[in-house]
Amino acid sequence: MAETTVAETLLETVKLEERDCPGGMKLGVITLDAPKSLHALTLDMIRAIDGALVRWAADDAIACVVLQSSTDKAFCAGGDVRSLRSAVVEQPGVVPNPQALAFFAEEYRLDHRIHTYAKPLLVWGGGIVMGGGLGLMAGASHRVVTESTRIAMPEITIGLFPDVGGSWFLGRMPGRSGLFLGLTGAPMNAADALFAGLGDYFLRQEERAMVLDALALAQWQASPLANHQQLSRLLRGFSAPTPMLPVSEVRANFDAIAALTQAPTLPEVVAAIAAYDGDSAWLQKAAHTLGKGAPSSAALVWAMRERTLHMSLAQVFQLELIVAVQCCAHADFSEGVRALLIDKDNAPQWQPASLADVSSAYLDEYFAAPWTQHPLADLPI
Repeated sequence: MAETTVAETLLETVKLEERDCPGGMKLGVITLDAPKSLHALTLDMIRAIDGALVRWAADDAIACVVLQSSTDKAFCAGGDVRSLRSAVVEQPGVVPNPQALAFFAEEYRLDHRIHTYAKPLLVWGGGIVMGGGLGLMAGASHRVVTESTRIAMPEITIGLFPDVGGSWFLGRMPGRSGLFLGLTGAPMNAADALFAGLGDYFLRQEERAMVLDALALAQWQASPLANHQQLSRLLRGFSAPTPMLPVSEVRANFDAIAALTQAPTLPEVVAAIAAYDGDSAWLQKAAHTLGKGAPSSAALVWAMRERTLHMSLAQVFQLELIVAVQCCAHADFSEGVRALLIDKDNAPQWQPASLADVSSAYLDEYFAAPWTQHPLADLPI
């Protein structure tokens, strides 16, 4: 039985469907459908997804939820940062910017809900998965990657930082690989995702429809635990042969990453990455991206790693919200989006211009809460 919502009717960017399954159970399917923007998240899309998850969590007939996109090219290329920049430019000096606050607060609430969702939630992460798209995927109970998966947290190129829970999942990657990926925005493939803990199952992209049909025919139970196990068994049955996996750059360069990031201070780590002179084209590109990225973003990656080390998931999202709205109040975010996505001259003028110019006092500005009551104070710790 198909379900139509107000958000779907007005936006046509999020499709919601309930598929009948044997025994009276149902499969909830959320499909991002904004192909021109590679399904970049808008606030309305966030609200539509979150609303569906809330309703289906309370509906005993919904056994399992699937979150996917309508195309193979991308699952979700991130948040709609163009609109965010426009909102910031239109209201200079307003902290927090109302639109930025609404966007990030509701996005992080949605991401937290995914991390803590009781029912099995499958995210099909084929194609491009970047920024906010990874925020949707990282916390899901069952994460599918395919031969087309391309994951990245490239916020250093736009004066932001790896948010949407990045401060949580980057710190839980093997060794110091999360630090390296946060600093460089280096891309990951399916094998990287499996190694780094961002993916659970490697399936063929072309079999997505078959998997959904199999989910609709499955014998779901009333027990969420039983349904988690059922989904795991089903996905294992569709697993693609291991030889189809691409080479994991993170695994192959793990020792090099450890050596490049072992220094105790950020300037030393950045200098080591910049000085890389090995044969890996992947590491070379990563070093180049870091060198061209915002020094303030690099400082935030390091600072967030230190400050969130012993935080709960909810506390991480609460801190990320403060830093995100403060990023919008500082010059680098608007300048980074301009240079990369609007004028596309790829020549951002960062302020501060170098890591040495990022003072402790300047960095502290990003951690100053611009409110008396935190908008995410009610997240369960």
